[in-house]
Amino acid sequence: MTFYIITLFPEYFASALNCGQLKKAREKGLIKFIFINPRDFTEDKHKTVDDKPYGGGAGMVMMLPPLDRALQQTPQNSCKILLSPKGKLFSQEKAKILAQQKDIVLICGRYEGIDARLKEMYSLDVLSVGDYVLNGGESAALNIIEAISRLLPGFMSKEESFKEDSFFNDILEYPHYTRPEEYKGYKVPQVLLSGHHSKILKWKRQKSLEITLKNRPELLIKTYLNQEDREFLKKLPKRKLGKNLYLTLLHYPVLDKFKKVSTTSLTNLDIHDISRVSCTYGLGGYFLVIPLQDQQKLAKRLLEHWTKGPSSKLNTDRARALELVEVAANLDEVVEKIKLKTGQPPVLIATSAREGEISFLKIRKLLESKPVLLILGTGHGLAKEILKKADFIIQPICFGRKYNHLSVRSAAAIMVDRILGEFW
Repeated sequence: MTFYIITLFPEYFASALNCGQLKKAREKGLIKFIFINPRDFTEDKHKTVDDKPYGGGAGMVMMLPPLDRALQQTPQNSCKILLSPKGKLFSQEKAKILAQQKDIVLICGRYEGIDARLKEMYSLDVLSVGDYVLNGGESAALNIIEAISRLLPGFMSKEESFKEDSFFNDILEYPHYTRPEEYKGYKVPQVLLSGHHSKILKWKRQKSLEITLKNRPELLIKTYLNQEDREFLKKLPKRKLGKNLYLTLLHYPVLDKFKKVSTTSLTNLDIHDISRVSCTYGLGGYFLVIPLQDQQKLAKRLLEHWTKGPSSKLNTDRARALELVEVAANLDEVVEKIKLKTGQPPVLIATSAREGEISFLKIRKLLESKPVLLILGTGHGLAKEILKKADFIIQPICFGRKYNHLSVRSAAAIMVDRILGEFW
């Protein structure tokens, strides 16, 4: 494989590419590097490669002509990659795909970036190595070079080595130990000294799952988890942020289809389904706000039937969920109940399909130190007085879609999962 590296600083790579396994791979002819400096393709005596951006702004932009001429020195059918924080995130999966290429071109940007027309001219694959900004693409290029190279046949002394690496099977790698067996009171896990291969394999798998859940839980969505894996994950301690999240379903003041303030009636499905979501995710509570006394009595009678009546014995799971539900006459009463329970007033977050300024992740962050009340509306949405009273309005579930009309039960389930979902 040949790497064509377009960079203003080819000397940056001198040390990294001439040590360790990369050096050995070069000596064996597995990989080859060709450096192309855009300064060699300028037309002025100062070898200028950057200029001020059109439209104003800080910094300088790498000019198009030198980069275009530099790219013309690379094979026409090569895979051309621009390294930029604006690109798609580079991953092990992407490394596997790129390892099948014969020629790879890595364009290392500098300053504020490159003239955007270069991407249009060459259909560049834009990649980022992380959610941070570097002075240039050179260190990012080294990351990509090493990640790809180690997957090439003959690069690793033992081909099996990388099959246990982090990300190879979409989970993080288990911890490693070597001699001595004990050092300053720290011992190697006994199972690794047992010689019992099946127990060792089980330990390695479980440690990988444990580390992944702790550090990169979102990876668990991608990997296959068998029943034994799931049972193990259930037993692991988790951050119980859900206890600080409360839901309230307002039947007043809400809007009708004519956008007038009105009151809606109870629905059995809203009570049952949202309480089951609340119980599944370990929420602090679920409040029904109903100003009409006859509706309050009906709600309480339904709840007593499931939590204390005959049905409490027939369906204990449903009874457990409905025990979380309380009835209140207005939003202020709900706030006072949460304040009495937690010692502080909750952050009020209203829901709307049309507007919003706080993200699901920011709400998750709030839950680490404060109770949060997520206000759901019936009818055609919450009245303006509730939106004004709220500290924040949550971002809509969908954006850029013409149809955005979910039932309150569906919306509640989606929002709670996005805030508290296990796989973050």
